[in-house]
Amino acid sequence: MAVERVGVSFEPDLLNKFDELIRKKGYTNRSEAIRDLIRKAIIEEGIKTGKEKVIGTITIVYDHDVGDVTNKLLHLQHQYHSRILSTTHIHMDEHMCLEVIVVKGRGDEIKKLADNMKALKGVKHGGVIVTKTKV
Repeated sequence: MAVERVGVSFEPDLLNKFDELIRKKGYTNRSEAIRDLIRKAIIEEGIKTGKEKVIGTITIVYDHDVGDVTNKLLHLQHQYHSRILSTTHIHMDEHMCLEVIVVKGRGDEIKKLADNMKALKGVKHGGVIVTKTKV
């Protein structure tokens, strides 16, 4: 694969902090770290439009004893069945559950599903990690 060289100027303090960060993350050189940051920015910008196809996970932690949260979560998942590829359910203790839902679809649809899940009474924490299907 052909590459093009570009120059980047940094203030010394910023460069020192960047070098420390990439050392902690295990990068062997600045170029690969900068390429990863650029890829991430491009992916995030594409996802913001909401129309991009994305794939990723919705992770939620909830108390299954609160209200009817388990049934409400199942109902939501059935509403979005065509966007859900897989679900993993883990019993954390007597009351708390962790679910990881693998999803694929338009970014705005996945965000709406995640927001609806996180808003349910009994859901204590939730997060979404997605990337474009074509990176």
